Amino acid sequence: MPRKSTTAHDTAPEIAERPADPQAAIIAAAMRLAADRRWGEISMADIAKEAGAGLIELYRLFPSKLAILDALARQADAAVLSAPADPADRPHDRLFDVLMRRFDALLASRPGLKRMARDAGHLQLETLPALLALPRSMGWMLEAAGIPATGWRGAARSRILGLAYMAAFRTFLDDGSADLARTMATLDRALRRVAPLLALPGADGDGAAGAAPDETAAAPSS
Repeated sequence: MPRKSTTAHDTAPEIAERPADPQAAIIAAAMRLAADRRWGEISMADIAKEAGAGLIELYRLFPSKLAILDALARQADAAVLSAPADPADRPHDRLFDVLMRRFDALLASRPGLKRMARDAGHLQLETLPALLALPRSMGWMLEAAGIPATGWRGAARSRILGLAYMAAFRTFLDDGSADLARTMATLDRALRRVAPLLALPGADGDGAAGAAPDETAAAPSS
């Protein structure tokens, strides 16, 4: 029997209106599916259908599910980098600000991320590369906070900051408060714990910024 010829028009789903940002639409679709099903059970075809995209479009934008997770991380990073922290603030406050804005950027994806965290035992190998990419994001968060993230010291800071971020991330997943108050409290404590290891320029032991040592001695007490 002769094979039936098809065209892209024949196989692509009908789309009422093309999304203004196809990449964002695909990421959102993947996270919606992740909220209801195990990540390992979701196929690329499922994501394409949910996003109202053809498989060829999905392939061109994201060749794998891991690429979608990486794009989600980059999307959250970009939301922060579009408005870096105020350089006049203390290092602790700048880091707190950029990380909380990163959580704000992930709010819409939280149900999917929560389900993925719950099912982590079933997809460790599949998501391990995404976890290993966390220092990259934390390096950019340091840069957004005006803190150097280059060289061996920057690499160490990125990994240490990742520990504080993950502590707050676990709270974020279950934080039902309207203003993410629980997440803010956890992040503040975590940043203060790691502050000595971060060796932030111009910061004292509890994570608050101060002047240089010789200037601090001369500063009036409040």
